Amino acid sequence: MSNVNPPGYGYPNDPQQNPYGQQPQQPQNNPYGQQPQQPYGQQPQQPQQPYGQPQQPQDPYGQPQYGQPAGGQQPYGYPQQPPYGQPQQPYGYPQQPQYGGPMGPGGPGSLPLASAGDRFLARLIDGLVLLIPVVIISFTIGAGIIGYVIIGLLYFGYEGAMMLTQNGQTVGKKVMKTRVVDAATFGRPTDGGLWTRAAVYGLPVAVYCVGSLFMLVNVLWQLWDKPLQQCLHDKVAKTVVVKEG
Repeated sequence: MSNVNPPGYGYPNDPQQNPYGQQPQQPQNNPYGQQPQQPYGQQPQQPQQPYGQPQQPQDPYGQPQYGQPAGGQQPYGYPQQPPYGQPQQPYGYPQQPQYGGPMGPGGPGSLPLASAGDRFLARLIDGLVLLIPVVIISFTIGAGIIGYVIIGLLYFGYEGAMMLTQNGQTVGKKVMKTRVVDAATFGRPTDGGLWTRAAVYGLPVAVYCVGSLFMLVNVLWQLWDKPLQQCLHDKVAKTVVVKEG
C-alpha cells in the first residue's frame, strides 16, 4: 500500500506540514537593547522608587521635573509669585494700604503720622473758627447749663459735618495739611466712625468744668500714646491723623 494519504479528510498533502496547514512559530530572539512589547492597551510599568526616597513629579509626557517639588509648588526658600496681572511687591515689604501701614510711618509709599504740633495748631485754628458763635451764645444765653449744652452741640456738629463733607478734614486740618483716616486700612473712616469721633471730642464740653478737663486730657493723650499717637476720641473711633504733602 502507498504511504501517501489522499488529500482532504483532514490529511495534509505534505507530511512535513502540521495537521492544520500552519507553520510552527519559531521563537524570535530579541535584538540587543529592545524591550519586549506589552499587550495592547497596557502601559509599561515604571520602576518603583526605593522606600523612604521622595518621588520626582512627572510632566504630562512622563519626564521628571528636576529641582521642583511635587504638586507644582514653588521650591522652599523662593518667594511665591503673585497671580498674572497683579503688581509684584518688593521683597520684604507687605502690600501697603492707601495711606501707609497700620504701624504709621516708615512703609514704602505711606504717609507719616501728623505731629503733635500740627494737631495742636489745627485745633487752635478750629477754635478761632468757632470763637464768634461761642461768644454770641455766651452773651445771649449766658454761661449756664443751657449755654454749655448748646456749645457742646456746636462743637459736635462742626466736627462731624466737616469730617463727612471734607473727607476727614476740618478748616484747621486743611491749613495744616492733616487728615483723619481709618487706623486699620488707612482709608476713609466710616460715617459712623466719624460721628463717634466727633461725639467723644465735642459733647463733653456740655458738662460744666468736668467737660473742659476731659477735653484737655483728650487732646494731650497723643503725647504718650504709642505707636499711633492717638487721642481718646481716635481710640474710640479707631482712627489716626496723617500728614499730607
